[in-house]
Amino acid sequence: MNNNHLQVWNNCLAVIKDNVPPISYKTWFEPIVPLNLENQILTLQVPSHFFYEYLEEQYIDILRKTLRKEIGNSAKLEYNVVMENNHIANAKPFSVVVPGNNGTNTKNRPVSMPSDKEELTIRNPFVIPGIKKLHIDSQLNPDYSFANFIEGDCNRLARSAGVAVSENPGGTAFNPLVLYGDSGLGKTHLAQAIGIKTKELYQDKTVLYVSANKFQTQFTEAIRNNNKNDFLHFYQMIDVLIIDDIQELAGKEKTQNTFFHIFNHLHQSGKQLILTSDKAPIDLKGMENRLLSRFKWGLSADLQNPDYETRVRILHQKAYKDGIVLENEVIEYIASHVVNNVRELEGALISLLAQSTLNKKELNLELAITIIDRLVKNTKRELSIDYIQKVVCDHFSLPIDVLQVKTRKREIVQARQIAMYFSKTLTKASLASIGSQIGKKDHATVLHACKTVNNLIDTDRGFKTQIDEIDKKLKM
Repeated sequence: MNNNHLQVWNNCLAVIKDNVPPISYKTWFEPIVPLNLENQILTLQVPSHFFYEYLEEQYIDILRKTLRKEIGNSAKLEYNVVMENNHIANAKPFSVVVPGNNGTNTKNRPVSMPSDKEELTIRNPFVIPGIKKLHIDSQLNPDYSFANFIEGDCNRLARSAGVAVSENPGGTAFNPLVLYGDSGLGKTHLAQAIGIKTKELYQDKTVLYVSANKFQTQFTEAIRNNNKNDFLHFYQMIDVLIIDDIQELAGKEKTQNTFFHIFNHLHQSGKQLILTSDKAPIDLKGMENRLLSRFKWGLSADLQNPDYETRVRILHQKAYKDGIVLENEVIEYIASHVVNNVRELEGALISLLAQSTLNKKELNLELAITIIDRLVKNTKRELSIDYIQKVVCDHFSLPIDVLQVKTRKREIVQARQIAMYFSKTLTKASLASIGSQIGKKDHATVLHACKTVNNLIDTDRGFKTQIDEIDKKLKM
């Protein structure tokens, strides 16, 4: 067995080069730098977190085979991700070690059973039958932690409630905690973050995350195999039960009836329930009234579309995590045009990185405009009021906060009026909504502002020039 990390990696590359296309080899293997080989663990330096994820997804089989051939069957792989975060003032380049198969420990302890005979009777629907111990995998994704969840006005209540629940599961008034909102706003992330934090604080707690669809499938299988009681007893042993997309149980009366009994048992036993839904409990259709009434026992917290500032922070964090250096203007362009949800934001960033990596293009505003225009339809109509305020304030070199301040200073009043004018012209927001977001004014003030701006455009050539400049910036 060779102990020289350079020689080991070169031997691996010789095999890999013969088994992958030349362009793939050049793109994904030539940039890798072997750093160390110790205790049968080979450490490789890769350019970004995205690079590491792509290797793990596409080439892990050939990496595993070549490493075992060179090092032995106990060979392991670690990644050293180099991140240069120039978008953060005074930040220095640093490295973070990303283990190939480690991370946050979300495993549950084996569930103790009353006796040896009964130990074999309750089947775990997550594993094959015939087990002697119920080793319950929490089904949590370690990446979905509170540390990776960006807080903003759009989700502050839900996140705060989630932290409180994780610190005292079953002991707060937030039981059940229902997280609701449109797709892609972070409900699953937040629900799993609660489970992860609970496992960190209470190792003895049994935490389980399951989608409603999987719950339904397991129940159907239990009925088919005449194991309904096993299914029921299994779920009644959970300390923190997280059901994702509870609306998927709509119309499924037998499954709802079983879940009703599980819910009652856990709630009465002081166990914690966390549910996610695409609608508020009051708006759910096809659900039994007795279930809906119980959903309202605790707290229902909604997650809304992230505002502009939150979208910018999300993109900064995602870029930081993946080791990507992006200019602020690129991030601001993405944040201003991809406005619907977090999932689309991350998808846009991944598409941008993939295009840059695979086609050897520079990560600049021009590439961002090309990619975003492909991904988002009618981008010009999807400008947010937050972004309009920022562009207007940047044009006049004003801090964005001044638009919310009560003042009669001419430059601030005029900037506020221009922001209102563009918000009415370029968004579908109501006058009342525009006024509430810009200076907390009423709809009459917005109407007056628009009339004032139109009059100045017609009578003041210098003012019209400034309006045209701002308009171009907004429609880039």
